[in-house]
Amino acid sequence: MGGVAAFERRWAWWVRMRNAMRMQAYSAGRDRTMRRAARAFLLTLGVLCLLAVAAIVTSRPATAQVPADAARYRLTLIREARAVWGLNAPVASFAGQIHQESRWNPNAKSPVGAQGMAQFMPSTATWIAGLYPSLADRAPANPTWAIRALVTYDAQLFTEVHQADDDCQRFAFALSAYNGGIGWVHRRQSKASKPGVCFGQACAINPGITPAAQAENEAYPRRILLAHQSLYADWGPGVCP
Repeated sequence: MGGVAAFERRWAWWVRMRNAMRMQAYSAGRDRTMRRAARAFLLTLGVLCLLAVAAIVTSRPATAQVPADAARYRLTLIREARAVWGLNAPVASFAGQIHQESRWNPNAKSPVGAQGMAQFMPSTATWIAGLYPSLADRAPANPTWAIRALVTYDAQLFTEVHQADDDCQRFAFALSAYNGGIGWVHRRQSKASKPGVCFGQACAINPGITPAAQAENEAYPRRILLAHQSLYADWGPGVCP
């Protein structure tokens, strides 16, 4: 009987040891699984964060950055704009226009031959140089001349817009004329149910030009006044709120 009892004790001890070892192995395996799951979760979370940041960055429009060269022409623009438009000149609007035209590159040249920071066609540069003594030297590649010509031409077009609900819409029509001609602006307005509104109304009407030209012309004032202008808010007032 003593031998049987001793055997049973040894057997019970072995069973306890085996169960303890199994439990230990189970716990260790569970810990490893949890650590792997935690690492996988953190890795996935990190990847998702990086993708989210990349999506935000890539979704920003290209216009969200002011070119580095813009700052050197800030005082010139303010001086020339105020000389033509007065102390309340919409400097931010003009800056947005130059941003759209050339990104402040005085050597810019378009495929169709427009030149300089204000992207004047040679014929337009010659015409405006003969019209205004302050532009007589006809130098579209000269930044000061280009800025002076832009604000001067905008002022003329602004006065040639005969219908506008407010100055914002009038300036938008003037920009449309800068891009495509005042005649097309008048024709659009003659066909519009709201001739004094550019955005979404008169400027959205194709007066008889190619679809590509219409798309470009409709987008031109919108980009300048509703996107680029705000980039230069600290330069001076804008014509649109």
